[in-house]
Amino acid sequence: MGKEVARKPELDKLRAADVDRHKIAEQLKGALDEGRLTLAEYDDRVSQAYAARTYADLLGIVDDLPQPGLSADEVHARHLAEERRAVRKLPTALMVLWTIYGSIAAINLMVWFLVVMTAETEIYPWPVWLLVPGAALTATTVGVQSIRSRQTRQRR
Repeated sequence: MGKEVARKPELDKLRAADVDRHKIAEQLKGALDEGRLTLAEYDDRVSQAYAARTYADLLGIVDDLPQPGLSADEVHARHLAEERRAVRKLPTALMVLWTIYGSIAAINLMVWFLVVMTAETEIYPWPVWLLVPGAALTATTVGVQSIRSRQTRQRR
């Protein structure tokens, strides 16, 4: 028989403290000062914040507001940066192929180096043939990335 481990409750289900409610109220005050909320919306949300019991209740009150101090241009710039980062990121299949290729190339070069160091005659540089699949993989990667980039530009 093993020990039973008590499961931790989800963060959203945990009860909120007065300090947490006050922080949300301060964030709402900042949104009011920035003009993101009307006075009626502010009053409604502050009353919801002080009536909230869990973190899920509190976070639901401010989930449509950006971080305090961010302008619309900054929010838009962050969104564009995230899109560019997603396009630049290699698909999983290509990451796997590059990992396999790199491993095979490293092993081949190490074996070739050990053979050259221990042999008394000249050894044909056979690892140079690894450049062929490397070039094919590079061409595939460039093609996939350019297609993804073009598709992203067309969506905008």
